Amino acid sequence: MLSSRTPGRRMLRRRRDAPELRWFTARAWTTKWYPQGIDVGERDGRRTLAVSWFRQDRTGRHLASRVVMIDPHRARHVDVALAIEEDGALVPARIHTGGLAWFGDRLFVAATGEGIWEFDLSRVRRVRGRQARTLRGLGRGILPRTALVAVRTRVHPISLRCSFLGRAFDAEGRPLDRVLIGEYRKDDRGRIGEFEIPADADDDFAEQHRFSPAIPRMQGAVRWGDRHLVSQSHLMEPGILWSGTPPHLARHPEPLPVGCEDLALDPDGRMLWTLGEHPFKRVVRGIPFARLGLGERSAPRP
Repeated sequence: MLSSRTPGRRMLRRRRDAPELRWFTARAWTTKWYPQGIDVGERDGRRTLAVSWFRQDRTGRHLASRVVMIDPHRARHVDVALAIEEDGALVPARIHTGGLAWFGDRLFVAATGEGIWEFDLSRVRRVRGRQARTLRGLGRGILPRTALVAVRTRVHPISLRCSFLGRAFDAEGRPLDRVLIGEYRKDDRGRIGEFEIPADADDDFAEQHRFSPAIPRMQGAVRWGDRHLVSQSHLMEPGILWSGTPPHLARHPEPLPVGCEDLALDPDGRMLWTLGEHPFKRVVRGIPFARLGLGERSAPRP
């Protein structure tokens, strides 16, 4: 059901020294929805970016969430609503989708304060009418014809706050079955833990180690070999990228978007992807590996 043959909606693409994608329509400025997490995977054999969003009301209560699948070459995107099953009915996943980790058909989502939620992308379904409106978190009188929906399969308890979630790769760019899970805090006591993902639905995340880099307002973390990259938001100023081997990370000169959020490594595209959440400043940006000193291209993977 989650097919790249669905054309999707357009985005604005700019290519200077690094690729940038921007949203058309109200997604660029709405205060009802906010983008948060990002990762890279495949959809029908095409390299695809996944960006998570959550919807809130005026009191900050979560109402719905979604993952937007973006084809970075065609600059088009398709929405997939996130849902849970209650008493045989589908209801919106009302979580703060702070980070993503995409492993084949398994999509892990950081549900701040509620562990890691797992969704099955192999069983994305299409719903219609009023149910589509509800799961997409749309207002009254707005009736989309259909909606694609991914349903939660498991909640994984984690001994951290689960504000963000990132992938780990070895020094040659091979993906590891591990993730980095971290805590956003306004002070510098936030922690980052590395966990092995469960092999099947009956297992839990296995913690390998954790550290505290003494960085306030951490928003994302990834690992390439022994090198860690961490994003830090800086109010309405460009975000800050930290790099190095824990526990001592150094500030990198490469600026991140204003209101920066999650990070995602893209070995095939040789990019570090990130995004900005603030209205009118929302962007999905790729930073070439060459600007980060992540090394020369390795031999093609079989």
